Amino acid sequence: MAKEQGLDLVEVAPNARPPVCKIMDYGKYKYQKNKRDHDAKKSQHVIHVKEIKFRPKKDEHDFQFKLNHIIKFLEAKNKVKVTLIFRGREASHVHIGIRLLKRIEEETIDIGVVEQAPKREGRVLIMILAPKS
Repeated sequence: MAKEQGLDLVEVAPNARPPVCKIMDYGKYKYQKNKRDHDAKKSQHVIHVKEIKFRPKKDEHDFQFKLNHIIKFLEAKNKVKVTLIFRGREASHVHIGIRLLKRIEEETIDIGVVEQAPKREGRVLIMILAPKS
């Protein structure tokens, strides 16, 4: 029947029982499928994880500068991984780092939520912020 009409026999749903086939122009079908896939890909938003690194002895200006970057990333609907790195004897004063991360959390409470609470991994404290939906 497909050859008589000058069209192709295309298997649309191979997993169905019985498999579903249609008589259609395969080139046109392939073009429309690519176009649908392209439109679907264009409409979706990819979430990136941005990383901002801090040290426990940050100056106020440095803190505000990096906080502005965190806010921009959250407003752009990206996740932010805040990393606090301790060197040498700083590692014995983890409470300073936790206080700094809590301050970041309080400053970004209106546009972001804490996805992962501050967690210590060796000489590093990590907190992940996600944008509010």
